[in-house]
Amino acid sequence: MFSRFTQKAPKAHALDPQVVLDFLRNTLPFNELGRETLEELSRNVAIDFFPKGTLILAQDTSEVPFLYLIQKGGVKLYLQDESGAVTLKDFRGEGAVFGALGIIRGAKASLNVEAVEDTFCFLIDKAAFLHLVQNDPRLSQYYLRSFSESYVYRSFSELRRQKLTPKSEGSLFLFSVPVADMIKLDVESAPGTFSVQRAAEYMARHRIGSLLVEDAKGQIQGIITDKDLRSKVVAQGLEYRTPLREIMSSPVRTIPGDAVCFDALMAMMSHKIHHLAVEDGGRIIGVVTSHDIMLLQGQSPLYLFQEILAQDNFEGLYETSRQVPTVVRPLIEEGGKANNITRVFTVLNDLILDRLLTLLLEQMGPPPVPFCWLLMGSEGRKEQTFRTDQDNALIYADPQNEAEAETAKVYFEKFSEQAIEHLVQCGFPRCKGGIMASNPKWRQPFSVWRAYFDKWVSVPEPLEVLHSTIFFDFRAGYGDTTLAERLRDHLTVKLQGQEVFFRHLAGDCVSSRPPISFFRNFIVERDGEHKNRLDLKARGLVPLWDFARLMALRHGVRETNTLQRLKTLADAGHISEDLFRKAKEAYEFQMQLRLVHQLNLVEAGKTPHNYIDPAELTDLEKQNLKGAFAVIASLQNYLKTAFKLNV
Repeated sequence: MFSRFTQKAPKAHALDPQVVLDFLRNTLPFNELGRETLEELSRNVAIDFFPKGTLILAQDTSEVPFLYLIQKGGVKLYLQDESGAVTLKDFRGEGAVFGALGIIRGAKASLNVEAVEDTFCFLIDKAAFLHLVQNDPRLSQYYLRSFSESYVYRSFSELRRQKLTPKSEGSLFLFSVPVADMIKLDVESAPGTFSVQRAAEYMARHRIGSLLVEDAKGQIQGIITDKDLRSKVVAQGLEYRTPLREIMSSPVRTIPGDAVCFDALMAMMSHKIHHLAVEDGGRIIGVVTSHDIMLLQGQSPLYLFQEILAQDNFEGLYETSRQVPTVVRPLIEEGGKANNITRVFTVLNDLILDRLLTLLLEQMGPPPVPFCWLLMGSEGRKEQTFRTDQDNALIYADPQNEAEAETAKVYFEKFSEQAIEHLVQCGFPRCKGGIMASNPKWRQPFSVWRAYFDKWVSVPEPLEVLHSTIFFDFRAGYGDTTLAERLRDHLTVKLQGQEVFFRHLAGDCVSSRPPISFFRNFIVERDGEHKNRLDLKARGLVPLWDFARLMALRHGVRETNTLQRLKTLADAGHISEDLFRKAKEAYEFQMQLRLVHQLNLVEAGKTPHNYIDPAELTDLEKQNLKGAFAVIASLQNYLKTAFKLNV
């Protein structure tokens, strides 16, 4: 049946048809073929060997003469853009195939396929495979359905050629299109002495929504937008002769032209702005707007960003906050890195908190003393995922007298309790350990917080150190940020030379071993609700968070995000580049696994958690997870040596 179609690969080798037949009988969808068809196919299959690191197929370049069926080993599939940036799309192991899409579409490979270990592949000739797909409804249904249900197998080369065309799959563009490519018009600027009336006429005539403002030397010193003209001139009844320098926003927020649009999106949402000046070599070459990004991406986080800012009541904010997973999902689907996904979560959740507390202050009136809402744990590290529990606290300026102290105590008790309840309604569960601003212990003046940290550092009791680590990830979430900055300054100075404290932290870091047995099997829960699963957060991610925190505190690194801590440590020479690279890869793989796992639970209507079943992982996912756990073991060995824990 197939002999007239079959062509063997130049390096391929013939093999015993029975070996192929036994393998196909246990592999979907071939095990659904009839006996005669399967036996005939087995006689016309060759085998080839690809050493680890071999690029088997190159995107947009390689013809696809065979369907590759992995008999042993594994491959990774990835995209590489013109700048060399890589987007990992999939890992495939024993029993999986690659090359099917190229054969069915009659096109070149749309992805790079590289062997990640020594790999053997059965080769099924292109014509024979097409004959099966065209004549056997079971194979046809299997492959055509799987292609139609996945965005991964779209023509990525075509997407790149039309990267500025609005499409639903715009998330890919966010991570690949340089900001400079979004500039549509030449730079438009005017002197700061221009009147607002003259500027408005100029903007209307040229159909632009913003105007850069120059000083007397022609240097850009600010920007005005059509919103400024409405809110600062019309709404406030200013004279139309008012010079631009009196209403402009300064300094101008800029972004490098070679930054990708995702970074522009994050900057706009973080700073609550809609215009960014694009820089190249210190010179502003244009302006990119939130509207440009929304056209590029379609269903953009910027849409939700605007919705959050527009809410003027708590009920509207509750509903809007629950839409966050819907804008994050496409980013995960399209291969966004875990660190980028958590950045989106962080910015949107920060905006929700900002709007919520602003509404609450409007309702309660101004506080008696300045305060700052502190974020800790995953919120403090900017590593939030789906439905992150609350970890927060409140710090306020030291009252001047007893009367002010009592007023502050009463005000912030009511403020914190209402804020926590509103956050629950927005979808953020209460902290089971009670680490929330509604807990009086974690709602204190600056001097009390300073004393807390002094005690934790100077008199480190093992159990208390274990419970206090979450507080060392604090960052300002809302209010007077100088209070958080002063506390961080005090802590940085206090930690200098505190080797006993660091040794306690190091001991805690190595106390939990990675969940791998002597025979490299996963160690899972033996009973209970999560029987036969492992806690990816507690056993895989916490050791990485702990390592990064310890090393950052020891070397005065003020950053709280895990990857930023590790990068700063590597840049300063406190850890090796090789150790940084391995830790980064272990962190990103586990976070990606966690995000996809939680997304599946959310879409199934279940509460997201961190317990995964190793049996549900592919062979290569298992291999990579074991590799990540091996990295954790090496980090723990590093700490044992550095802090002499074996002595």
